Amino acid sequence: MFKHSLAFALAFVSSVAFAGQQYVDESGFAVSGYDVVAYFSLDQNSIGQRQPEAIPGKKSITAEYNGATWAFSTEANRDLFIANPTKFAPQFDGHCAFGVSQGGKVPANPNLWRIVDDKLYVNINPAVVGFFEDDIPGHIVQADQNWMASLEQAEASNRSWKAIRANDGTYSTDAPL
Repeated sequence: MFKHSLAFALAFVSSVAFAGQQYVDESGFAVSGYDVVAYFSLDQNSIGQRQPEAIPGKKSITAEYNGATWAFSTEANRDLFIANPTKFAPQFDGHCAFGVSQGGKVPANPNLWRIVDDKLYVNINPAVVGFFEDDIPGHIVQADQNWMASLEQAEASNRSWKAIRANDGTYSTDAPL
């Protein structure tokens, strides 16, 4: 019994300890400086409808995790994140979930998000959100497989999601504040 418990514990710790490189854009912050804890308090819209805009974090309320600086809108949100960062950090180190399902690490727009089974997923542009939403469970399974097979250890994207014209109009506030 002890041997099985130890093996499970080691497997769990190793899966948590080896995150890939966090996507950080020109803002210098993970998730472009938006508060990842705040997503979990926003009302999520139905598939096919645009989600509410992400909540900007503040430059004065931050935490370090996975080699990146994360910004938060409140100290309470920062403290929740510090207590359990894997609960709140977006899947695939903040890269586009659909892109990962297709075999690549591409940037993600923090305003194009969806929470599935208490996990945060972000995508690159509105058209890609449509592709992702066509088969969310299937794309998540494929993305998980691609991530574990090779993408987790690949370098993070260094492209800007804001440079993609299709993202014009998807946000009204730059973060962090």
